[in-house]
Amino acid sequence: MDSLTQIVLGAAVGEAVLGKKVGNKAMLYGAIAGTIPDFDTFASHFTDTVTALEIHRGFTHSIVFSVVFAPIFGWLVSRWEKKASWKNWSWLFFWGFLTHPLLDAHTTWGTQLFWPLDLRLAYKNIFVIDPLYTLPFLIFVILAMRQKRTSPQRRKLNNWGLIISSAYMLITLILKGITYQKFENALQQQNIPYSAIETKPSPFNTILWSANVATEDAYLIGHYSLFDSQPIQFTAYPKHHEWLGDFKKEEKIQRLIKITKGWYTITKENGNLYLNDLRFGLLGFSPAANNFTFSFLLEKKNGEVIITEKERNTQEAKKLVGELWDRIKGN
Repeated sequence: MDSLTQIVLGAAVGEAVLGKKVGNKAMLYGAIAGTIPDFDTFASHFTDTVTALEIHRGFTHSIVFSVVFAPIFGWLVSRWEKKASWKNWSWLFFWGFLTHPLLDAHTTWGTQLFWPLDLRLAYKNIFVIDPLYTLPFLIFVILAMRQKRTSPQRRKLNNWGLIISSAYMLITLILKGITYQKFENALQQQNIPYSAIETKPSPFNTILWSANVATEDAYLIGHYSLFDSQPIQFTAYPKHHEWLGDFKKEEKIQRLIKITKGWYTITKENGNLYLNDLRFGLLGFSPAANNFTFSFLLEKKNGEVIITEKERNTQEAKKLVGELWDRIKGN
């Protein structure tokens, strides 16, 4: 999830763990704990694209990290914050660290919660930025912060924030189940044979959902809004995996394919070869959309494979918001 959401969750967890003893400082250190796992994003400044992708939401988003580093951070804070013990601060950091990947596991990218096992949890039931999850949560945290440390109302307000955000998360799981069935029914009604299907919400909401469907030679992408009244339409995107040629034997390419979980297409643009990660969809919702959110330029220079993430056009992002709103309202 986005940084603001993780800060809010961390603050609420900090309050729940240690608010009675240290007041707003529990929220402050909880918010800090909620952001620390995302320090893995700095790896992109020190390593290549594929390695940075592998590191993201890996070790720092694991139970192992929470267990090992919570006592260390707890000890550091306890050196100058004397109102709570080392054990108390360690407990706060443990839950701050752990709830971060538990929340991220609900997004499309997922987390390696059980690192070092090569298993990434990705329930794909909420977008990385969802105002309906974050804003009510933030309001209750702010209201709780304004109460005295000893006030029973403070704990009630913080608990309501946790309860409402968790209830919304449960609703998104229910909506995922409902929309998944809609996509399955549409494929059956249109007599489309397929080998796999995965669904996810579109940006900033859980009303409009997208589906990736694997067929023999192509991937199909379809969208369904809870306000739709017409049948779901699927657009085919040829796999063209054969265009990789000798590239497919390269270790970096194999690692990138592994990251995509096999959901990728190969396209050519101005003589350049691109690998597109289908899991994160397209920058557009019309049947003619063909610009993928994550594309990687594949090159070979001096015998070395170079993989570069394609920059996204900010103008396309603005256009996407307009298309998104129109599509949410139904087809």
